[in-house]
Amino acid sequence: MIKLTTDLRETAIAIAQEAGQAIMQVYADGFDVQIKDDNSPVTAADLAANQVIELGLRQLTPDLPILSEESAQVGWEQRRHWGAYWLVDPLDGTREFVKRNGRAGLGVVLAPVTGIVWHAMRGELAYRRQGLHDTVLRTRTPATAPLRVAASRSHRSPETEALLARMGRIETIAQGSSLKFCRIAEGGLDVYPRLGPTSEWDTAAGQCVLHAAGGAVLSAATGKPFRYNRRETLLNGDFIALGDTSLPWRDWLSD
Repeated sequence: MIKLTTDLRETAIAIAQEAGQAIMQVYADGFDVQIKDDNSPVTAADLAANQVIELGLRQLTPDLPILSEESAQVGWEQRRHWGAYWLVDPLDGTREFVKRNGRAGLGVVLAPVTGIVWHAMRGELAYRRQGLHDTVLRTRTPATAPLRVAASRSHRSPETEALLARMGRIETIAQGSSLKFCRIAEGGLDVYPRLGPTSEWDTAAGQCVLHAAGGAVLSAATGKPFRYNRRETLLNGDFIALGDTSLPWRDWLSD
């Protein structure tokens, strides 16, 4: 079994940074968008980042499988026997080392444009790295009104609108992808409700960082933290991400 070590974390961060450079090079050169079989878009940036990440991870841990958004055709009959694996979202710059128990033990999230990295290992603190400097992350606790909520100002479902109304006095802030979890981890946001499908690679790294900073990502159905590679489907159910876990989130989710 691979041990979680500082060297493993630093190498994973370096791989993320190299992938970020590949993404920015594609953006600088211009790119086309293709449509995959599931009708989701894929660009040369996705593919370039995925190639860098998979090559780096195979060199780092040759015996560990890799599950990427760009290689998600690995079936459950194969995945169910994995003791540990890497879970990758190449364009978001996220990767996680997931253990047999389904928990993300190491999470790295990179913002390619700024180069900022959020990272954490289970049982240790969460950090925000800018340049060579690491800052310890802690969620905003207690979170007081107005709560800062990650929610798009457009394309909200009626269910999401009703949930936001039950939250009382809030300030909605638009924030992309895995960065929502990182912004909660560093205290810039308080809550991220998601009523709608996401994939496991969309949440695992951010959940690892947020958990290490004092928050949680909880299933709306069970109230328990997300676990990974426990089912045939790679889709998540509805969830809520919190910086302050004492907030009355169950009341918000109730009809």
